[in-house]
Amino acid sequence: MSTVDIVLAGARGHGRWHLENIRRLQDKGIVRLAGICELTPLTGDEIPEGLGTPEQSADFGALLDSTGARIAVICTPIPTHTDLALAAASRGVHILLEKPPAPSYAEFRRMADGVAAAGVACQIGFQSLGSHAVPAIRELVEEGAIGEVTGIGGAGAWARAEAYYRRAPWAGKRRMNGVDVIDGALTNPLAHAVATALALGDASRAEDVTRIETELLRANDIESDDTSCVRVTTAGGLQVTVAVTLCAEDPDEPYVVVHGDRGRITYWYKQDRVLLQRAGHGPEEYQYGRTDLLENLVDHVTDGDDLLVVPDATGAFMKVVEAIRLAPDPAPLPATAWHLLPDEDRRVVPGIDGLVAAAADSLALYSELGADWARPHVANEVST
Repeated sequence: MSTVDIVLAGARGHGRWHLENIRRLQDKGIVRLAGICELTPLTGDEIPEGLGTPEQSADFGALLDSTGARIAVICTPIPTHTDLALAAASRGVHILLEKPPAPSYAEFRRMADGVAAAGVACQIGFQSLGSHAVPAIRELVEEGAIGEVTGIGGAGAWARAEAYYRRAPWAGKRRMNGVDVIDGALTNPLAHAVATALALGDASRAEDVTRIETELLRANDIESDDTSCVRVTTAGGLQVTVAVTLCAEDPDEPYVVVHGDRGRITYWYKQDRVLLQRAGHGPEEYQYGRTDLLENLVDHVTDGDDLLVVPDATGAFMKVVEAIRLAPDPAPLPATAWHLLPDEDRRVVPGIDGLVAAAADSLALYSELGADWARPHVANEVST
């Protein structure tokens, strides 16, 4: 098998993970890192050992032209995704595009339609959807392991220091210089919870969503939400509720739970771990592997393997992003609803961990669960 040349756009921040992953695949002889696109070139110390001396340039298109790369990995600020993806597509270069794919549904459609017209492959970087747990859970559901599915919940209780919002000019912004960014808890750090819950609810595509309710709040001094929940009604009549926070008291692994009338399936998507609980049986736990999305894209380009996360399979997620974009700016939590942990330089919302879990369990929004700070808040609703 011939080695596939790759250009990475955005090699710092989360891009460092991509550098390490490319090195892993390069060690297997599958790919070669031909170029790095960064505004400021990486130093030798920033390039993992074994990747050689890839060409570097701040001009993405010129770098694609000079390297002749067949695949571009795009891990740049959210508002740049569409233009960079289209620049690659216009050159016949296949794309791995980090999530969220775009900051608005219009930009998403411009990207997805342009990529399709160019005839190149595009994989969206929802790594959890490469887990072998996803088809396994679908199979359990189809077999009737938990009876009839009654809803899907998602929970993410994470913590982020205040420095997290200072790591980049666009961090925690809803818009910047008149351009949408929409860097909130549901749309970026815990976006996998939303996309995975929708996928397990058989509602991945835009047309699968009929109604979206959002409650967007913030404890931090930012524009976007850091404590929020969303409830999606699917075309099949299911409710998918995802509740998240970046102000947890005790941060824990995020998960998605499939509720049935005779049991439930919990999926810790970062761990590829599944717990099946059903009437008349003891709990059963399973551990799965996962297919790396870049490796899957390479196999698609070289051998014709099916892509795991095509753009249209993230259309429902992008409808959620659009609902959040159109919602009123997140409401600041009252000063009595949070406190600062000085040792960790982060804000904590007391009781939020339990509320996140309760929302995933009951499919209710924060305001419906009786949170003091959410009680006066009326959910923002969008019909699609």
